[in-house]
Amino acid sequence: FGNIAPNGSILKCAAADERLFEHEGRAVVFTDLNDLATRIDDPLLDVRADDVLVLQNAGPVGAGMPEAGYLPIPAKLARAGLKDMVRISDARMSGTAFGTVILHVSPESAVGGPLGVVRTGDKIRLSVKERRVDALVSDEDLARRRQQLPPPKPAPSRGYARLYAQSVLGAEFGCDFDFLRPSAR
Repeated sequence: FGNIAPNGSILKCAAADERLFEHEGRAVVFTDLNDLATRIDDPLLDVRADDVLVLQNAGPVGAGMPEAGYLPIPAKLARAGLKDMVRISDARMSGTAFGTVILHVSPESAVGGPLGVVRTGDKIRLSVKERRVDALVSDEDLARRRQQLPPPKPAPSRGYARLYAQSVLGAEFGCDFDFLRPSAR
């Protein structure tokens, strides 16, 4: 919960580093999977061990919610011996992965969720004790950023892609199709 994940998120505490359960750090944002793949190991990436990696647009609507939530430790930090850091995404990850990774952030970035307005340089606070993840940005700034978001991509015109785009629900509903839910029958 919190202002980044008002509908919820998941952190597998047993796989996370307890030292990061109460953490505040600077966001380093990747806007999508391509941006992550392009920049994560760039030696010029401005990233420090106490930063918070943020992956946007990897949820059910944005990217089909791939197992991409296990953001890798940037190569230059891994070479320096870093084993874990806070990472946040609207994607999912394998149940066998480990790390302090907040997943299934909902609502997701691609549908206007608050994760999508987090910017590099924002301060992020994780509090497992309070069950919150927050961007330490004023409500006014977050609202202004939401208004500046580009409109969502139009749904495909036909076929399964259209059905999926129109009917897939968010992570808080299990990424199910709306027409399969008992209330839809």
